[in-house]
Amino acid sequence: MQIESLKVFCDVVETGSFSTAARMNHVTQSAVSQQIRALETRYMQRLLSRSARAAVPTPVGAKLYRASKDILQSFASLETVMREESNEIAGEVTLSTIYSVGLHELAPYLKAILRRYPKVNVRLNYRRSDVVVDEVLGDRAHLGIIAYPANRPGLQVLPFRSDEMVLVTAKDHPLVCKRNVKLSDLEGMRFIGFERDIPTGKAIDRTLRKAGVQVQLAMEMDNIETIKRAVELGMGVSVLPKATVQGEELNGTLITRPFSDQNLTRPIGLLRRKGRFLERAAGALLDILSQGRPQKP
Repeated sequence: MQIESLKVFCDVVETGSFSTAARMNHVTQSAVSQQIRALETRYMQRLLSRSARAAVPTPVGAKLYRASKDILQSFASLETVMREESNEIAGEVTLSTIYSVGLHELAPYLKAILRRYPKVNVRLNYRRSDVVVDEVLGDRAHLGIIAYPANRPGLQVLPFRSDEMVLVTAKDHPLVCKRNVKLSDLEGMRFIGFERDIPTGKAIDRTLRKAGVQVQLAMEMDNIETIKRAVELGMGVSVLPKATVQGEELNGTLITRPFSDQNLTRPIGLLRRKGRFLERAAGALLDILSQGRPQKP
């Protein structure tokens, strides 16, 4: 027995007409008769009394009608709940990101998705660039964020944003006195760089070589936070994304200067595995990340 048969039966009882019930359910009058006969066969009872004027329920038919109305109302409520559930965006999303972006640039995006989709839980993995790529390709992360993204088989790269790269010095460094800093001003300076296998470090090295600038490499670090601490201690200068130094600038522990002769930027890309179906929660996060920096509410 199907729920449609109970609905047809109730429509016949309420209208008193097989033909009207057929029109209401977009079936033939013969199909209505067949469904009523199937119900009567199932319960081995006559459910309707047919007369020239109308079809009326027998006493047993009246009981079935009342019970069927309750069933149909419960089913309609269930349908509403299930439709609402299907329209609700919820669930956990794993986002792997390099440290600098995760710590300094994702907060407004995470606030935006929490505000718009409060049942979406974003789990952040802080990783090196190569690990981010591996986690996305291995389906251990729905999405990834890295700097200087390169095309790789099986990987889709989408633009996220570009970071302005600036000179970073301690507050008492001689270069602080210069309002217009050029890349050539770094010639011979003690420099705090990234480890050679980190994409941001590779890009800075290429820029210095192209400009013919030679620095004294004081030390190499694997992340921006330790580089900033070394610069604060006066161990050298560095070139870092401006967005990652805003807190220290505000506190006066580090000073930044843009390069007047260079437009240095660091491209940031969103990663997803080609061919992977993204659940609605992951798709919602990707949409927010792709739309640019969210406006403050």
